[in-house]
Amino acid sequence: MLSVNVPSGATLERLNFDAGGKFPDGAVWLDLYSPTPAENKLVERALGIALPTREEMQEIEVTSRLYVENGARFMTATLMCNSDTDVPRTTPVTFILSGHRLVTMRYDEPKPFTIVGTRLARLCPPNITGETVLMDLLDAVIDRAADILERIGSDVDAISHAILESEGSVGRGQSFKEMLKSIGRRGDHTSKVRESLVSIGRLLLYLAAEADTMKWAKDQRAAIKGMQRDVQSLSDHATYLSQKISFLLDAMLGVVSLEQNNIIKIFSVAAVVFMPPTLIASIYGMNFKHMPELDFELGYPFALVLMLLAAVLPYFFFRWMKWL
Repeated sequence: MLSVNVPSGATLERLNFDAGGKFPDGAVWLDLYSPTPAENKLVERALGIALPTREEMQEIEVTSRLYVENGARFMTATLMCNSDTDVPRTTPVTFILSGHRLVTMRYDEPKPFTIVGTRLARLCPPNITGETVLMDLLDAVIDRAADILERIGSDVDAISHAILESEGSVGRGQSFKEMLKSIGRRGDHTSKVRESLVSIGRLLLYLAAEADTMKWAKDQRAAIKGMQRDVQSLSDHATYLSQKISFLLDAMLGVVSLEQNNIIKIFSVAAVVFMPPTLIASIYGMNFKHMPELDFELGYPFALVLMLLAAVLPYFFFRWMKWL
């Protein structure tokens, strides 16, 4: 789908463009979402550039993601999708600056695109250009990454409290399996955010180097430097969260080992507790001919009481020794 964004007064009007129609000259943002070959050819013909294929967008080499071709600057970054679910994923998005027009290519729907599109549809600055839209998109991506890390941090703190500070069973009813899954999901979220931040950081570094060539205004260059600082701080925070998640994983595995040891200890103690009754029952089950207790009228209840005492006394002894 090809969406053409054209300034209309104080708003940015979004039009779903038909490949057979006339290309509007005033468009500042062309958004290609899972484009068809016809839509790709239309944009290539209008701007005089060659759009990258989906396979080329997924390449990880810096030279394949950040380059200049026919006066247009191609910048591909990895963005987060479905970050509010338990199955987040990353997707490559290509930003192309051709003149003062921005072209975006994507095969998924990162939330920053929806946020920026909605905001500009309500109110956009005067004399808006493709560079302005690009800056808004990058700023929204960084803000979104910060929100995700804040949510992960809160979840990690809750998990840490459940593991390290709860009394009795971990999580008070929450199974070890669920706890381990929760830790794994937070680790997966954090790694994907870090991947996105690294790609955005490279893009901003490239954009800052090209700002002089593109003769950007001083405030735009300052904004790029500010975003670079934000990305660096978020990357450091993501590293901290990764280390904390690794610590929680080790702590959780240690708790599981302790619980398993406690279970084994209980079985061992139970075996020791029942050994004396078993011994007594075995003796009286021998049925010797000359066994004095066989003629004792209270012999049977005496044996039962003796077996009970043989089971209870070791138990209280273990409790007194704090072995249980």
